Amino acid sequence: MTGRFEGYAVLITGAGRGIGEATARRFASEGARVLVTDLDGERAARAAAGLRGDGLTADALACDIGDRTAVEAAVAFAADRYGRLDVLVNNAYSFHPDPPLVEDFEDEAWARDLDITLTGAFRCVRAAMPLLSAAGGRASVISVGSVNGEQDFGNHAYSAAKAGLAGLTRTLAGHCAARGVRVNLVAPGTIRTPGWAGREASLDRAAAHYPLGRVGRPEDIAAAVAFLASPDASWITGVTLPVDGGILIGNVGLRRALRRDSAEDSADSAEGRPDQVQDVVVGEPERP
Repeated sequence: MTGRFEGYAVLITGAGRGIGEATARRFASEGARVLVTDLDGERAARAAAGLRGDGLTADALACDIGDRTAVEAAVAFAADRYGRLDVLVNNAYSFHPDPPLVEDFEDEAWARDLDITLTGAFRCVRAAMPLLSAAGGRASVISVGSVNGEQDFGNHAYSAAKAGLAGLTRTLAGHCAARGVRVNLVAPGTIRTPGWAGREASLDRAAAHYPLGRVGRPEDIAAAVAFLASPDASWITGVTLPVDGGILIGNVGLRRALRRDSAEDSADSAEGRPDQVQDVVVGEPERP
């Protein structure tokens, strides 16, 4: 797969591993020059070296998106190195798990999650916009949100930040359209990333709740990000694209529980005839 992003320059935050690294590889494999940034500079360097080892074009830079100066330095590096910037991928985030009681959630943890995940993305867009708007109408910003920003899956601060990111995507899309910059968001479901190391059993259990029968891979998200950055999406802006194995379409566990109840009731009323078993829709009156 080559050529779709020939001549493009791409900056990706949080690209040292997982979704960010897979996204960097996807863009580079299609011809882009990629700046791999990460809070962990050594991790970014390893990811970029892996791409270069495969004959692809990539550079690495340590970048803390909580620091405006660091963000501006990363954009300046891209401008100096590539002479342009066509795509910004906001992937870096912060996550603090919920304490058992909401009143035990510390201000510092809440502020950190919102500052990195939401405000950090805004810092990146603000710094990159002069270059993006000079890209001849092909530039785009793609942020990596989450299904947590769309429905309740727990994690108060993380979910609030991801919901805010979806809102920011819409306001930026409206503001930046006249400057030739599209702004979209991908909302992943559960993705098998290094962050789940040691908890693979949890991923296996989660897979049973996904209509498509598995959790996602980083490459699933990278493919969606690449699509939104490509000319194929040239008339798409301001959208949230769920890449979630169908988890947002309904509650699979509840559906299965209700189906079991329906099967038992129908079997009793139909003298065990399986052709009479029907699904039950939540909120629908009981069928005769």
